[in-house]
Amino acid sequence: MSKAINGRAMAAAGVTVLLWASAFVSIRDAGKYFEPGPLTLGRAAVAAVVLLAVLALRREGLPQRRAWPGILTAGVLWFGLYMAALNWGEQLVDAGTAALVVNVGPILMALLGGWLLKEGFAPRLFVGIAVSFAGVAVVSLSTSQAGGVSVLGVLLCLFSAVAYAVSVVVQKPTLKYASSLQFTAFGNAIAAVLFLPFAPALFTELDAAGPVPGLHVLYLGLFPTALAFLTWGYALKFTTAGKMGATTYAVPAIVVAMSWLLLGEVPGWLTLGGGALCLLGVAISRSRPRSGPGTSEPEPRPAASAAPAKPTSR
Repeated sequence: MSKAINGRAMAAAGVTVLLWASAFVSIRDAGKYFEPGPLTLGRAAVAAVVLLAVLALRREGLPQRRAWPGILTAGVLWFGLYMAALNWGEQLVDAGTAALVVNVGPILMALLGGWLLKEGFAPRLFVGIAVSFAGVAVVSLSTSQAGGVSVLGVLLCLFSAVAYAVSVVVQKPTLKYASSLQFTAFGNAIAAVLFLPFAPALFTELDAAGPVPGLHVLYLGLFPTALAFLTWGYALKFTTAGKMGATTYAVPAIVVAMSWLLLGEVPGWLTLGGGALCLLGVAISRSRPRSGPGTSEPEPRPAASAAPAKPTSR
């Protein structure tokens, strides 16, 4: 049974990775027609309407009271500010560069998960942090050649990475008291309410853009948000926040390929080198030294009260 659960969880994580990768490309193209705030509102509103309708059909009702602090935090940080910062950042840097910077998120998840969730610290975590942030510095240096706005784009993407990491760490314990559907539906509803002041601008921009660009708003709400966050939440129930973060290693490579094919954009060599350092740092942070003869492999030290790792239904 555990193998079947793990297989389903990995398949769900794979769906999330592909859809989140496509979101970077869609956001980049949508930025030609929509400002960051209206695009965030449109994406969150589409996801909220669809997911709340599904919630009503399934008669799941409201999550437990103890779930609301986590849902509120994710609604503001993940479905709201993360999306807005990424939308703005991708107006200043290409989709591939944005994905490379945002994907330092897993290393922050491992750090926060080890501290707040008592998941333990991988032996090479802090070396990985140093390498990853050296990569962010290289990316910033490479984009500075295009002007200060590109550095601002990198900083906005870095903020998105922090918001993403904090939200995942908050989500893990929240899923004890709410389903993935409840978490995602109400989180997006909170974000939509938060960005409601952008409604007049959204309608104006939708009217000016026409139907084809408007499909970006629909796509982002239905697939990288409604579906991908559901599959992410499902997979997260059966593993740690740090390990789930590691599944996003492939996102930047997929984004660079899709951006090249669909938008004709490829980051410069220095940017790609800095991005490779970011991902190398993430890989180092999640690695463990090989065991030698007569030695045992060091393990992350769990908290005294932590239960043995096993798939659990939350």
